[in-house]
Amino acid sequence: MKEKSWNDCIENQSVKKTTSDYERAKSLIETAEDRIGLVKEITEKNCNFVFEDYYTSIVEILQAIAFREGYNILNHICIGYFLKDKLGREDLFILFDDLRYKRNSLTYYGKRMDFETCKEAIEKCNILIKEIRKMIKNA
Repeated sequence: MKEKSWNDCIENQSVKKTTSDYERAKSLIETAEDRIGLVKEITEKNCNFVFEDYYTSIVEILQAIAFREGYNILNHICIGYFLKDKLGREDLFILFDDLRYKRNSLTYYGKRMDFETCKEAIEKCNILIKEIRKMIKNA
């Protein structure tokens, strides 16, 4: 069953309750920040790969927040519902879900984005990362 809420994620065991893991969270955030820092230039040739790196970093940062709160989330759909239902950020969930769809199209179906669409997706990633960073600082 495809999850439609955080509660569905828990019922389907796509989320595991664990003890808070601050060290793992810190490591994931450092890895995500290092990956983001590697991007120097976005070109027509590399934009889809850059997008994948940004998306991966977003997932790592959200996973880090989840680990701090004592959750191990097993899929990207439930990471989105964590953002929406647990963190109360439906606005960011909408952004994340659009990026998740684009990433799945690229990764699983080989559908590369054209350069303009890709640049827009990367800009959405930057907006999402900026907002998630604020959430980490305020936690």
